[in-house]
Amino acid sequence: MEHGEKHITVVDEQGTEVLCEVLFTFDSDEFKKSYVLYFPVGESEEEEIEIHASSFEQDDKNAEGELKPIETEEEWDMIEEMLNTFLDEEEEEE
Repeated sequence: MEHGEKHITVVDEQGTEVLCEVLFTFDSDEFKKSYVLYFPVGESEEEEIEIHASSFEQDDKNAEGELKPIETEEEWDMIEEMLNTFLDEEEEEE
């Protein structure tokens, strides 16, 4: 996972690979992690899309980084705030 990537492949609970479009990525100094928000490719704009979030850390062994689940309520609150800011900015541009 690299900043600026447009698509990522995520493995769901059933072990199926799902191609997802990256909404945006950001870093958090507070939690010392990077985060990615994404949704499955092919979900139409008219439908309510389900946005997923994961943290990722890049390391020397795995340049792509590994997606990890969000673990704390504080992280979810921060991500929700970032998403709301992002969506508000998108609406202003239209």
